Amino acid sequence: MSDTNLATVPLERIAVHTITNRPWSLRECVDAYAAAGFGGVSVWREAIQPIELGEAARIISGSGLRVPALVRGGFMVHASEADRARAADDNKRCVGEAAAIGAEMIVIVPGSSPDVPLAEGRKMVQGALASMVEHAASAGVKLALEPLHPMYAGDRSCVNTLTQAREICEAIDRPHLGVAVDVFHVWWDDRLEHEIALLGKQDRLFAFHVCDFKPDMNNILTDRGLMGEGCVPIREIRSMMENAGFSGMIEVEVLSEHHWARDQTAYLAEIVRACEAHV
Repeated sequence: MSDTNLATVPLERIAVHTITNRPWSLRECVDAYAAAGFGGVSVWREAIQPIELGEAARIISGSGLRVPALVRGGFMVHASEADRARAADDNKRCVGEAAAIGAEMIVIVPGSSPDVPLAEGRKMVQGALASMVEHAASAGVKLALEPLHPMYAGDRSCVNTLTQAREICEAIDRPHLGVAVDVFHVWWDDRLEHEIALLGKQDRLFAFHVCDFKPDMNNILTDRGLMGEGCVPIREIRSMMENAGFSGMIEVEVLSEHHWARDQTAYLAEIVRACEAHV
């Protein structure tokens, strides 16, 4: 059991994903996060789409917030070669977007398809990342492969454990490729502490995302809990990460139709309290 007697994380070390406050524009997000005292913002591509990339870069640079990540690249698994080529082109654009807004990394959601066996899909992901990583490195951008919970294996991610993610990273073996640890996706894994320790020794712990897993969720994609609303031992996992050498920003990423329907200013105040109590 990892030590859970941890000091409260200062807000300056916490970034909020724009998807957490989906009703807000990019400018509303960065203004609110900076005013609340958060140190960073991780930007979802959908927050950039309504405005020009240059304008997005100006908004972010003017906020004083650090940008741990652009979310999301990936979706590399397709039965059709033409679809795989389109995914590769989109990932190249994603690298350019990340560089333009000063994002330190791109979160890679690898993708899956019911038409592609899981093992074959993982080979596709490995090949696509091997082709992408040097382009990203030349732009000064890291790639963080994020394993997703097994309930997404059929259509969103053929990479479902930290072990699988680590093995892909080891096979490619480039310093700009690592792993994003999202508690929602990996909290259940009995190899969690072991894998986090291994990834730490390999300098592949790139990102740490927090939210909560509600056993009674209404939607497996958009009913995630705010920290403290579910069953994830968030502080215990934070202890594992820090014991393994992780010192980066902790990123709040909550996809929730319930919370999106609320007053976002009041919700952000609740996010602050949840960070203080549970992160």
